[in-house]
Amino acid sequence: MFQIDQKFPHFSLETYDPKKDEVAKISLKDFEGKWLVLFFYPADFTFVCPTELLDLNRHYEDFAKEKAELVGASTDTVFTHKAWIETEELLKGLKYQLAADHNGKFSRELGIYDENNGMAQRAVFIIDPDGVLRALEIVADAIGRNASEILRKLKALNFVRKNPGHVCPASWDEGAQTLQPSIKKAGKVYKELK
Repeated sequence: MFQIDQKFPHFSLETYDPKKDEVAKISLKDFEGKWLVLFFYPADFTFVCPTELLDLNRHYEDFAKEKAELVGASTDTVFTHKAWIETEELLKGLKYQLAADHNGKFSRELGIYDENNGMAQRAVFIIDPDGVLRALEIVADAIGRNASEILRKLKALNFVRKNPGHVCPASWDEGAQTLQPSIKKAGKVYKELK
């Protein structure tokens, strides 16, 4: 089982790369030195899922500026991924790989596999350049996630990584004020944020 601020489990997954129109294999090791945003969605040829993939695709360059790779994953096969991308207009021009966890093994290891429907839950994992899990979010299948919020979290995580001793207050966004915790500031955060 995974834990925040601990090494993310090793994985090896087959992917469909729509930019190259090829099947590839990825592992955690491939992302050393980069951020990895690994997001699971329930299934290809569904309704909320293509809207999420489109939203993330629209922010692809913003994630790249943070030295982050996006990888989508579901319990479908690489062949289903290819057919879905070629069929669904919302996925035209998809810039990132879709991983196939078609036996559900990795989803089970992560604790996000729904045994009742045989699909992964809607989960996103943000893994730092050292392979450490820094953020996790799981939402109900009926609602889509917000790529801007995932990006905001990544930027905050990247900021505190580059600026040890700083913390980001709620709703922090790039350029906003941060805090440097100290016993002298305890109970006086209001004054710090003025």
